[in-house]
Amino acid sequence: MGVRRGAVVWRAVLRRGGVVAAGVRQTWRRSLQVRIVTITLVSSGLLVGGFAYMVVTQITGNLLDNAVADARERLETSRAYAFDQLSVHPRIEPRLQRTFDSTVVALAGGDPDEAGVVVVLTASGYPTIETATSPNVDASALISNELRRTVAGGEVASQIRTGDLGGGPTRYLIYGSPVPAGFGQAEIYRLVPLTTQEQTAVQARTTVLATGVALVLLLAVLAALVTRLVVNPVRDAARTAQRLSAGLLDQRMAVNGEDDLALLAAAFNQMATNLQRQIVRLEEMSRLQRRFTSDVSHELRTPLTTVRMAADLIFAERDEFDPAVARSAELLQAELDRFEDLLTDLLEISRFDAGFAMLDAEPTDLVPVVQRVVDRLTGLAQRCGVPLEAHLPDGAVIAEVDPRRVERVLRNLVGNAVEHGEGRPVEVTLAVDASAVAVTVRDHGIGLRPGEEKLVFNRFWRADPSRARQTGGTGLGLSISLEDARLHGGWLEAWGALGKGAQFRLTLPVRSGDRLTSSPLRLVPTEVMTPIDLRVSADLPLLPGKPDGPSADTGAPAGAAEPAPDTADGTPAEVTR
Repeated sequence: MGVRRGAVVWRAVLRRGGVVAAGVRQTWRRSLQVRIVTITLVSSGLLVGGFAYMVVTQITGNLLDNAVADARERLETSRAYAFDQLSVHPRIEPRLQRTFDSTVVALAGGDPDEAGVVVVLTASGYPTIETATSPNVDASALISNELRRTVAGGEVASQIRTGDLGGGPTRYLIYGSPVPAGFGQAEIYRLVPLTTQEQTAVQARTTVLATGVALVLLLAVLAALVTRLVVNPVRDAARTAQRLSAGLLDQRMAVNGEDDLALLAAAFNQMATNLQRQIVRLEEMSRLQRRFTSDVSHELRTPLTTVRMAADLIFAERDEFDPAVARSAELLQAELDRFEDLLTDLLEISRFDAGFAMLDAEPTDLVPVVQRVVDRLTGLAQRCGVPLEAHLPDGAVIAEVDPRRVERVLRNLVGNAVEHGEGRPVEVTLAVDASAVAVTVRDHGIGLRPGEEKLVFNRFWRADPSRARQTGGTGLGLSISLEDARLHGGWLEAWGALGKGAQFRLTLPVRSGDRLTSSPLRLVPTEVMTPIDLRVSADLPLLPGKPDGPSADTGAPAGAAEPAPDTADGTPAEVTR
């Protein structure tokens, strides 16, 4: 039970730590000020820390060197005094022990500046002589055997050791020196406490540390203030640019002072003013152009009606005319039909441009809609020698669409496919899934060159200007079809390759207003895909492609901006408008 509770707590801690870490990473990525302040803190902390370590080390070394020099000097004085006292005893005698005791007492208590100093006088070569210590403490544990052997060998030696002689653990500087005497050799040791030096070193470390922390914090505050002076105008510029991109063209930056940032703000405001003036001018030109197109289209209706009535009369009586005049009447009738279609398309385009196009969506069975389009264009396909095939589901395909607009889109797609079919079959396929319905129109004609997939929806664009139209189109059909697809919230996409034909795919949501995420039909025909492409895309949804490259089914949503390059194996990638 306890293990389970501990595991739960540990997971909660890890989860909380992950949330905090994610927040820190997000703040680090988004805030220039945080990055600069953090870098300043780290760099200044390392620099000040290194400097503080060097200063404290230097101070501690100087204190220890001074203590060593003072201890050595006093040791020489103590050695000389002990030599004078012990030289009166040419041999071991009872009075020698009293001399030992009085000597250490005199050396330990003679100088008030040496409080805490312990003096030890011993003769390690003569066991009968007891070691004399002043003050009367047991200092034998502080004097190591190595130090004893060195001093007994006739050399002056020192060491630093920590011990407790009654006042708590204390570090001692221990110096030892041999003392020649009449009876032989004695050894004198001075145990100097380093309490004062350690206190001084601690104070120095505390002072340097406090100064370093204050300096680092001051540098961080200065960095924050300096970066704030720079970042705030940048943030203001970013906010103003966002408002400008949202259409609020009257937004400007505040200009304060005459420094470089003020010049930047003034230049930004001047740029925004020029852009606003240019955009307003372009909008006005676009509005005038749309109005001109709409007005011309409407104004042409009246004379066109009069011309149409006269042309109908002439066309009805053409059998009574000369063959040349009769042929002229037929050409006049055909061109008037095309002229009327062009005016109708121009009016429709003007409604799209003005934003007045409305969608009359209703639940519609698309099977009869597709079948009706195929039936109406069967005669044209027969005249062009193009077999027209329809692959439709057995049941009904219900979707909330505007049937008039969908039929117009399909009529344009199938008509273009028949016109460019080159006598080969044109296949119309309808499919549906839970969220989308799709229709593909596939021809096996001349196809499209790389990059033309995004041009086919341009107004009045033709792949081959010298090619005669078989259907008498206006050049606006695919543009209107694209706008109809967008009005439904759908996609109209194109794929093509020279010598392999072309395929257009119309994808619409089953429920009006839903957002499309995939299509039930592939944009690239399966027969032109490589085995590797088929394996890669077998388990992937038929998503629309990105503007900068093909998707899993190498499709692209209508309105994509850039063409995708051909693949390495020669399979063309398609990009659509």
